Amino acid sequence: MVFQRLRRAWRTPWQRTLFIMFFAQLVTAVGFASIFPFLPLYVKSLGSSSGMRIEVLAGLVYSGQALTMAITAPLWGAVADRYGRKLMVERSMFGGVLILLLMAFARSAEDLVLLRTLQGLITGTVAAANALVASIAPREQSGYAMGLLQMGQGAGVAVGPLIGGAIADQWGYSAAFYVTAVLLLIGGLLVMFGIDEHFERLPSSAHGRARMVGAWREILASQGVTVTYATSFLNQLGRNLLIPILPLFIPLLLATADHTNTFTGVVISVSAVTTTLSGLYFGRLGDRVGHRKIVIVSMLIGGLLYLPQALVTAAWQVLAMQALLGVAIGGMIPSISALLARYTRPGLEGAVYGLENSIGSGARALAPMLGSSIAMALGLRATFLATGGLLILTALFASIYLPRHPDDHKIVPAAQPAALR
Repeated sequence: MVFQRLRRAWRTPWQRTLFIMFFAQLVTAVGFASIFPFLPLYVKSLGSSSGMRIEVLAGLVYSGQALTMAITAPLWGAVADRYGRKLMVERSMFGGVLILLLMAFARSAEDLVLLRTLQGLITGTVAAANALVASIAPREQSGYAMGLLQMGQGAGVAVGPLIGGAIADQWGYSAAFYVTAVLLLIGGLLVMFGIDEHFERLPSSAHGRARMVGAWREILASQGVTVTYATSFLNQLGRNLLIPILPLFIPLLLATADHTNTFTGVVISVSAVTTTLSGLYFGRLGDRVGHRKIVIVSMLIGGLLYLPQALVTAAWQVLAMQALLGVAIGGMIPSISALLARYTRPGLEGAVYGLENSIGSGARALAPMLGSSIAMALGLRATFLATGGLLILTALFASIYLPRHPDDHKIVPAAQPAALR
């Protein structure tokens, strides 16, 4: 019975594309996640060629990539709407292959920071994949499609740190970058030969730059979009406050420091697993009951789960709370993406998710600095309280301002540019 359903689904073009993107997203997420946890250690092993502090360079490795992605993501999104979303997925994956290979040959921490900054300019696989899937999935099944895509990403994030850590311990950091590049190459080839996009460019006689700006204006004028973007920014800001804090907090709860890295990797993986498993379920549930409800309830529960983590006294308590938190996060991510698909009209998916990626990158660039500042001023535990409080306030904000009928996307007539009429 299951195989019959899969065969029927495979004959449906949009579901076939979705399944291929699921596997492509899975292997690329494994690749990126395999190097992400030990980047500061790679920075330390390379050393500085200019005398800069390693702590500063370790921060720049993350923030530099996020800042450049925030700048270029909307531009790549607009290009996707003009030349095709499949092309942008290929650009992000094949471009990532080249950049990741070069990282394996970095001679100093400054080289790595430069390459990570270039990575932000060239890659952006998540936004490109979201745009492609949103453009082919029926609007009434956008939650299911985004949930499955999130499942692939979450599974990769769960497995990646374990694989990357084992490879780095056995063969060195450079070997992990080789493996990541190969996985990105596999993802790109899956998309290139497995997906046949029937792309139709939106009719417009306007100049390219005017068309791009006009698309952004139309998107931002759509009812509910700016509130959804704001919700996405606050959500990512809150969840990323703990990026520099969690690895410092866990050793304080362990009896010995011998297995700190292993336990930290387990915490990240367990949270990713529960996010993965819940993402598809909440995506389907949102298609039935409304993604607005899923977003609000998930963020409220997530905020409440962060608060008690400030009071934990044992490492297993953090592990358990992070596992439960992953369930709530699985309701946030695909539902926000599905809301954007329903609030905007077809044909603008690249620009829509390019802007979302830009906003999320801005949050990821700001969050580690803000989290570190809170920890230095009030202590490590205060960061959990700040994260929980921010998510609870964001849930309240969304409950007040998100429109209640996301299926009826409405454009404010006065703000619709003439180039798109």
